[in-house]
Amino acid sequence: MDVDEKIKAHLLSVWRKEKKLFSRGKECMLLVTTKHVMFISKTEAKMKWWKAAVQRQAVILMKSPDTMLIHDGYDEKNLQEDMQNEKNEVFLLTDVISVDSEEKSWGSVLNLKIRDGEKEKSFELSIVRDWVGYPIRDPIKFLKVDWKPIVQYIREKGVTP
Repeated sequence: MDVDEKIKAHLLSVWRKEKKLFSRGKECMLLVTTKHVMFISKTEAKMKWWKAAVQRQAVILMKSPDTMLIHDGYDEKNLQEDMQNEKNEVFLLTDVISVDSEEKSWGSVLNLKIRDGEKEKSFELSIVRDWVGYPIRDPIKFLKVDWKPIVQYIREKGVTP
């Protein structure tokens, strides 16, 4: 992450599912910066902050579905700490091949196709509202949000439609 790089969108409790055979989704934070798209699944953020921020995000998104959010208590310094973990993934905006959104009956989905070296990866991203904890943590309800601002930003900075 560069010194002049700024967070443009930060979404918590995002269910990321890679479109490939036998892949299981996982929870992460989605961050869009001035130069990167990042999936943070391992964070140093405190659990107390996380729970409060997720609840606040759900309320904000139910009132206004605009996804260009930035959370108090998590900034570029925290992001640099989280980027030390190898399990967190970072992609340049210029590596995004395609981006679009679609509405499903259960919620809104952001579709991303990203170049990762020689390979292409396709992801479906949705914001989770409720979880079931047993036998494994899985989403049971998703939010209907407006992904258009993020789609537009990524297209302007990296991808051509």
